[in-house]
Amino acid sequence: MTTKLYVGNLPFGSAEDAIEELFTSVGKVEEVALIKDKMTGKSRGFAFVTMSSEDEAQKGIDAFDGKDFDGRKLVVNMARPRE
Repeated sequence: MTTKLYVGNLPFGSAEDAIEELFTSVGKVEEVALIKDKMTGKSRGFAFVTMSSEDEAQKGIDAFDGKDFDGRKLVVNMARPRE
């Protein structure tokens, strides 16, 4: 199984540090990758968070899917492999 989470519907002003701080409350965060537009460098409104175990990844989904974060309801689920 995967430990990488897709985190969508992020406020465009979100920083990787704030996302990491949020997910650290449910477990050890290995990596946060905030996806940015190549031309402007601005956030595209989603990120990938890699947790240290499957259990912690599931806790992240349970805790934050639908949760309000800076005025927006987060979408959190297991990341799918690139096609």
